Amino acid sequence: MQRSKEERSLGELFSELSHETQDLLRQEIDLAKTELSQKALRTIKDFAFLAMGMAAAYTAFLTLVATIIMALGTALAWWLSALIVTLVLGGISYSLIQKGVHDLRREDFAPRRTIETLKEEKRWVKNRL
Repeated sequence: MQRSKEERSLGELFSELSHETQDLLRQEIDLAKTELSQKALRTIKDFAFLAMGMAAAYTAFLTLVATIIMALGTALAWWLSALIVTLVLGGISYSLIQKGVHDLRREDFAPRRTIETLKEEKRWVKNRL
């Protein structure tokens, strides 16, 4: 049989508070891990967009170099077609890079839910004391 809260000793109450506080801290650590891993996955996706944009930009640069070479060595049709390809790849790379940069700037890396629950638990512990 359990004794009521009024019958328990001060040591038992502090022991219970200690165990409950430890449980809360473990739960907060788990929440922080989950929240940070979700943010890390979104950040990895954003960096992937940046990497794809950079790869497309590099391809556009190589195509531009080929365009210059063709313009110097052949008739108008060759370099004009190469220039069109360069502009298309440049537009693709620009849009991919802009998407990645925009999403990275928007990302908030602080674990907001964890901070809020820690504040709530701080108030809870104060009330328990």
